[in-house]
Amino acid sequence: MNSASAVANTPARLPSLHRSLAVFATLTAVLVVLVLVSSANGAVRIPFSAMPHVLFGDVLTDDEVLWRNVLMQVRLPRVLLAVVAGAGLTITGTAMQALFRNPLAEPGLIGISSGGALGAVAAIVLGAPGMFWLAPAAFIGSLLSTAVCYQLGSRQRGMGSLLLAGVAINVICGSMIGLFTYMADDAQLRSLTFWNMGSLAGATWSQLAFLAPWTLGLSLLLLREWRALNALLLGEREAQHLGFALKSLRRRLIVLVALIVGPLVAATGVIGFVGLVVPHLVRLSLGADHRWLLPNTLVAGAIALSLADWLARIAVVPAELPIGIVTSLVGGPFFLWMLTRKMR
Repeated sequence: MNSASAVANTPARLPSLHRSLAVFATLTAVLVVLVLVSSANGAVRIPFSAMPHVLFGDVLTDDEVLWRNVLMQVRLPRVLLAVVAGAGLTITGTAMQALFRNPLAEPGLIGISSGGALGAVAAIVLGAPGMFWLAPAAFIGSLLSTAVCYQLGSRQRGMGSLLLAGVAINVICGSMIGLFTYMADDAQLRSLTFWNMGSLAGATWSQLAFLAPWTLGLSLLLLREWRALNALLLGEREAQHLGFALKSLRRRLIVLVALIVGPLVAATGVIGFVGLVVPHLVRLSLGADHRWLLPNTLVAGAIALSLADWLARIAVVPAELPIGIVTSLVGGPFFLWMLTRKMR
């Protein structure tokens, strides 16, 4: 048996191809329906029957003009950003859980999210002109924190040192965010608080033109690593015996995760739960083989964040809840219910 086939059969549960394809098709159908429902509902409700004419018609009534403006300028970019961000956060969470062999791992564990938050908070408090510098500052913060964490953590063998370096980076970033919070005035505090709780309200077509192909392309590269991720589930020594170069593999995975999550954090702020819990829920259903797990978590993450965004917009109309609060309120109890059900 060669290494590839050995790795492919390492997890305890191997769902059939037909079952995985059926789950993937079902999740994709649910996502399409959810995108339509989410696009039609909110502070301004748009009838389903009117949507084709609103989007593609030439002669519009006053109501239809309003609906088209809402759809094209506000709601569709936001809904599609939720799909892209949910997919990216979840597939990277799946990879991190395999890399650390820990179901509680997520991109934030190695400082990606906290570095992005520090960059954005620094831009707000230090008076960067307008919101233009917020996303670049968050992106640079994510990359710098990941680079520092990797440099510190790679000096010793094993993932333990990388994990400890991530904890230290998170603590340092958290303390610096606290310092900037102390320095902020009232207006800055408001922006800072909402950014830290995550928001999709600033979604634009220009953001999507970059984020969608960027996230999809890098996610495809991550999907190609399914054999390596399966091997890591056995342990680092076993993965090395199967022919995987651990140092380059670890570096490749971390760089891919940072490149996916950094721009997403810059665009949406800090959104927890999705990258942590959704991979675990899909794993409970399909098993741990990343050949099936990665593509299904990609779609499941898009569903989870789209659903959270929809609930955030309709819960307290005409205002809206920060999406980070919704993901925690809905996802936490659901996760506990799934765990309890599994342990029976």
